[in-house]
Amino acid sequence: MSQHSAAPAQTPTTDSAVATVARHRDWWRDAVIYQVYPRSFADSNGDGMGDLEGIRSRLPYLRDLGVDAVWLSPFYASPQADAGYDVADYRAVDPMFGTLLDADALIRDAHALGLRIIVDLVPNHSSDQHEWFKRALAEGPGSSLRDRYHFRPGKGENGVLPPNDWESIFGGPAWTRVTEPDGTPGEWYLHLFAPEQPDFNWEHPAVGDEFRSILRFWLDMGVDGFRIDVAHGMVKAEGLPDLGSHDEMRLLGNDVTPFFDQDGVHDIYRQWRLILDEYSGERIFVAEAWTPTVERTANYVRPDELHQAFNFQYLATHWDAAELREVVDRTLDSMRPVGAPATWVLSNHDVTRHATRFANPAGLGTQIREAGDRELGLRRARAATLLMLALPGSAYVYQGEELGLPDVVDLPDEVRQDPAYFRGAGQDGFRDGCRVPIPWTREGSSYGFGDGGSWLPQPEGWGELSVEAQTGVPGSTLELYRSALAVRRAQADLGAGDAVEWLTAPEGVLAFRRGHFVCVANTTGAAVTVPAHGRVLITSGEVEETGGEAVVAADTTVWWTTA
Repeated sequence: MSQHSAAPAQTPTTDSAVATVARHRDWWRDAVIYQVYPRSFADSNGDGMGDLEGIRSRLPYLRDLGVDAVWLSPFYASPQADAGYDVADYRAVDPMFGTLLDADALIRDAHALGLRIIVDLVPNHSSDQHEWFKRALAEGPGSSLRDRYHFRPGKGENGVLPPNDWESIFGGPAWTRVTEPDGTPGEWYLHLFAPEQPDFNWEHPAVGDEFRSILRFWLDMGVDGFRIDVAHGMVKAEGLPDLGSHDEMRLLGNDVTPFFDQDGVHDIYRQWRLILDEYSGERIFVAEAWTPTVERTANYVRPDELHQAFNFQYLATHWDAAELREVVDRTLDSMRPVGAPATWVLSNHDVTRHATRFANPAGLGTQIREAGDRELGLRRARAATLLMLALPGSAYVYQGEELGLPDVVDLPDEVRQDPAYFRGAGQDGFRDGCRVPIPWTREGSSYGFGDGGSWLPQPEGWGELSVEAQTGVPGSTLELYRSALAVRRAQADLGAGDAVEWLTAPEGVLAFRRGHFVCVANTTGAAVTVPAHGRVLITSGEVEETGGEAVVAADTTVWWTTA
């Protein structure tokens, strides 16, 4: 009889080995990409706000964690009405994050460590402080700059009603009426998100010209790719027709709408792909495309368009074996015909961390206000991570999930900054909880985040989840991630691929084979007995083997090799 618990840390991969892996052909097909939310990763100057120099100082940590690339949320010049997703200047770094020289140094250091850098691109909308929009307002009706956005006269007597019935994702009308230079109420402009984020009109040629130039600017800086924000939202249906329903709008809906997932977006991406392919080094595009189905998502990753698209259907799936298997099968079946890799993701900066989602009953959505059962949530989160990393394709890790961080669900109202929180009938507005700065040390004014506190308050006891507290501790969540990524890199049957071989398993258990590799995930609340499939590589919880069988603890995933 033998017993196994979460594997201890593996020896960190050497610099040269990482660099070799990072350079291999089609690296993105099996890459593990780590999302950094710059505000909340590391603060180098003690102002309470994370910055590029802070990220740069922590790059060796990411190299040793075992990821292949780093995706940076926006750091562009911005009034920060929506945490940088309201861009005023796409070719400048906001002073709170540093300078273009800092960005250049970060990219160079990352490359020296064998890491690639992917930056956010926000093409659906700009800031209302963008020079184009400011001039459009100042010049008044008839300004050619207004054609680069969606300005329309209102309906009703004296244009007092919005041009159509669209609602903002953040709540309230998707239209705001402007005051014209002469002081009179005037036209309305479209904003699918906050009023400070006017939507571009992608039918205007100047918009396309500008973004092709922006792409080249950052590619020339050396970035390895772009994550495209609201990639499904740039093109609107001709005539901006009424939606006809006033149900609360969500990013992940069940239907194609007049403003989301319009077929015209694909012409834009075919043009962009031609630019990207001019550059060496296998640069990539990643789509944030909230589509009704994975089949619609596959349209974004056809051979002449984008390389990857986030799998939000997988993110939104409950910790349930039957549901997970269905989503895995549909994902692989959808991606296979277009030759694109599947992607797998559990958390990001817009949803409640999965350690908290899984701590609560199923059916509450991706934004949850309750802490739930912390122990249960962490156990399921660890198991879900090993399941995700065992599936064929590329995986995304959101900063702090490797520490098992929960969402901070009890932030005081007065510190919240999510714009959706201040508008009714939109997203729940509790995204701040997943954006609290991460802990690096057990003690300090912000647990090692910086010397001057943090822009969102960190909870008491945050230090016990820190990198310092978990490093070298067998069974810690951080060491589980380090070990899993090392094993994933070492196993030839893991990573890229487009299929799994499902194995017979008890109800509530997922079991599949990939070559000599076998993964078993017990999603039930009780231990189950399954065949022992060889040598245990790693497990998220307790596994006891005897007589050719293995007892897998509740909410536990185990990896075996038959080689």
